[in-house]
Amino acid sequence: MTNESATIQRSPESDRKVRRGRSRTLSFVADYGYVMPLLVWLTLTIGIPLVVALQMSFFDIGVIGESGSFVGVDNYQAVLGSGEFWSAVERSLVWVVANGVVQTIAAFSAALLLRTRIKGTDLVRTWVIVPWVIPTVVVVVIWRWMLLASGGIVNYLLTAVHLISEPVAFFGSGTAAFGSLVLINSWRWFPFLTVIILAGLLQIPEEQYEAAAVDGASKKQQLWYITLPGLQPVLFLLGLVGTLLSFNVFDIIWLMTAGGPGTSTQTLPVLVYQVAFKRYEISQAAAMSVIMAILLMAFAIVFIKFMAPPVDMEES
Repeated sequence: MTNESATIQRSPESDRKVRRGRSRTLSFVADYGYVMPLLVWLTLTIGIPLVVALQMSFFDIGVIGESGSFVGVDNYQAVLGSGEFWSAVERSLVWVVANGVVQTIAAFSAALLLRTRIKGTDLVRTWVIVPWVIPTVVVVVIWRWMLLASGGIVNYLLTAVHLISEPVAFFGSGTAAFGSLVLINSWRWFPFLTVIILAGLLQIPEEQYEAAAVDGASKKQQLWYITLPGLQPVLFLLGLVGTLLSFNVFDIIWLMTAGGPGTSTQTLPVLVYQVAFKRYEISQAAAMSVIMAILLMAFAIVFIKFMAPPVDMEES
C-alpha cells in the first residue's frame, strides 16, 4: 500500500489522535520552556554552591583559597560527634517552633480582623506589610534602641504603667535574649503571613458562613468547620516554606546578639558562620551545611507526604 492510499484510508479518529498527540507535545515543550529559566537560576544559585560545599566537606580546608588535603568523612564524624552541633540543632528547632507559634497566632488574628469590613481596614491592609519590607539593619537599629536597659522606650513604658519596678535587660540573659529575638523576628515576618492568610480567607465564599449562621453554628464552629478547612492549602504552604525560612534565619540573630550571651542564641546557621569565618574551619562548616541541607530536605519530604492537602480529582 502506498503512502497516498494510507493517508486516504486514515480515519477521522486517527487524525484527532495525531492532533492531540502533537498538542500534548507542544504543551509539554511550552511548559518546560516557561520553567526552564527558573530551573537554570536555581541550579546556579543553589545547586552549584551545594556541590561545592559537598566537595569541600571531604577536604581539610581552613580558609577559602587553600587546596587542603583529602580527609574523607572525618569532618562529618567530627560534626556528628560534636555536642556543640547538636545543641545548635536543638536551639534551631526551638527557634522554629517558637517563631511558628507566635507568627501564626499574630498573623491569623490580624487576618481575621482585616477580613471584616469595618472602617479603616482597607488602609491597614495596604500598610500592614511595611514591617516586612524594612531592611534588616534598620529593624535591628530600631529594636536595639527600643529595648535598651537604660533609656529604651519599652522599659520606660513598662515602668510608667508600673508593670516593672526596674529596667529589664532584654539581652542580659540567655532566655531573655532568645525570647526577645523571637518577638523581633515575628514582628518582622507576621505581616507577610497576614497578607497570605488574608488572601486565603477572602477566597472562602461568604455564603458558607451565612448558611452556617442560619443553621445555628457558632463562631467557633464556623472557624473550625469552614475557615480552617478552607485555609488548609494556605496553611500547608506556610508551614512548609515558613519552617524552612525560619530555620535559616541568620541576619537578625547575628546583628542583635551574634549568638550570645554565651551560646544561648547560637542557632545552626550562626554556628556554621562562626566555624567558617571566625575559627577558619571552612571544610567543617561545609560539612555542617551539607548536613543541614539534608535535614531540611528530609523535613520537606516528610511534611509534604503527611501534611499535603488532598487533591480534588474532579478539579484537577
